[in-house]
Amino acid sequence: MLFHPADISVGLEYQINQNHSVLFYEEGSDELYLGGNDFILKLNVDDFHVIEKFHLNATGQEECQEDPCENVITVIEKFQNNLFVCGTNGQKPECWQLRPSVNNQSLEIFDSRDGTGISPFIYTQNSLSLTVEGDLYAAAPLDADGSTLQFRRQAGHRTNVWMYDSWVSEPTFISASWVQRKDDPDNEKIYVFFREKNSDHNREADPLISRIARVCKVDEGGSKRFFQNMWTSFLKARLVCGIPKESLYFNRLQDVYVMHADNWQDTRVYALFTSNWNSTAVCIYTIKMIENIFENSKFNDNLPTPRPGTCSTNSKALPRHTVNIVKDHSEMADWVDSDPFYISTNNYTKIVVDRVQAADQRFYNILLLATDSGKIHKVLESGSEPFIISETQLSNSSIIQSMKLDSKKKTLIVGSAERITAVNLQSCQEYSKSCEECVLARDPYCAWTNNGCTSTVPGSIQNIVDGKTNVCSLTVKGS
Repeated sequence: MLFHPADISVGLEYQINQNHSVLFYEEGSDELYLGGNDFILKLNVDDFHVIEKFHLNATGQEECQEDPCENVITVIEKFQNNLFVCGTNGQKPECWQLRPSVNNQSLEIFDSRDGTGISPFIYTQNSLSLTVEGDLYAAAPLDADGSTLQFRRQAGHRTNVWMYDSWVSEPTFISASWVQRKDDPDNEKIYVFFREKNSDHNREADPLISRIARVCKVDEGGSKRFFQNMWTSFLKARLVCGIPKESLYFNRLQDVYVMHADNWQDTRVYALFTSNWNSTAVCIYTIKMIENIFENSKFNDNLPTPRPGTCSTNSKALPRHTVNIVKDHSEMADWVDSDPFYISTNNYTKIVVDRVQAADQRFYNILLLATDSGKIHKVLESGSEPFIISETQLSNSSIIQSMKLDSKKKTLIVGSAERITAVNLQSCQEYSKSCEECVLARDPYCAWTNNGCTSTVPGSIQNIVDGKTNVCSLTVKGS
């Protein structure tokens, strides 16, 4: 492994450390939004200069039980063409819609709403949010003590829909992702990744179990008489990462990155797990694998038609027996399982994955993993074996709270308690001593040219597959 300082192209140091920060960034955009304690920053993504600082202090401070009484921003999404922001608001969650003012120089609030179920009451409580075609999906506690946590469609064009209480047990939601099917939009699903309390109380069983669930985008809930405003399509399955023949399992899901593909079945799910013996692993699944379990796994009851979990544009008319099985037996008998692609003693906390075209015109996937000690590891996925390309130290004093990838600009935006940083993934000068060193790195972002080790261009010298340096005897075509 190569150890080198971060090639930080730009960054912004906070005046006061942030216990919690949230980023919103759309790939290719010039603007980045960052939420902290009582404020939102609008930043220019190229040089991180502050375009605007918008203050959102907690309302009703005289009733606030927190000390200090803070509005920690927990949600920033684009919703109905506006910026949708939610915060703890002194333990009274609130959401605001912001839009540019008339002169387009600053943001202004034009609507607000109760944020319960969208933002947590305090920032340490579990939550997630997702916007899909003008609808807002979210999970956050419904009570101040952090309980009654469920994944719901909260606002938008479609009916608000929520979960049946018995479907999950003390969940921790990790991520949610919408997988598009351009040729079959009525069958599109929202996939939800979470951990929950294990109902198996055997001493050898892990107290937590990892899950993937799905709901249909078109689900409007059941009829007025039965299951109204409840998901009629909710199914869940156990998400397993391990080596059965060695009885080696990583049971605690920590983070998920979904790499979308043109063919929805080829969409890849990179899941980061930890074990109770301080090891971490990355397992890779495809939506095709996941759908195979949901579409073919057995239920405990005799199967009606349509099959439970089927997407229907008129979910209110689904037969009661079909919905009853979803209500009472939503868990699949079969597991979604995969062998670990990468196992490490590093305590990884975050993962994103980039797809990079190398000099040979082939594409390679690069895992970008954040450690709990403020480092970023760049790991090559080539065949079935991982290869650690480099390690970048970003912070010595705090963990990485958030990461956003801009694949077009080959930049990783990283948020920690003390700063936000843009890391140039095409940092090649560390390998510039010789062609051999450049090739040995096996870094698809970098190749040997007449100008040394630089960003990859067609015809430059590279050997991603095995790093053998005999290619250095070839004539450089790229420049």
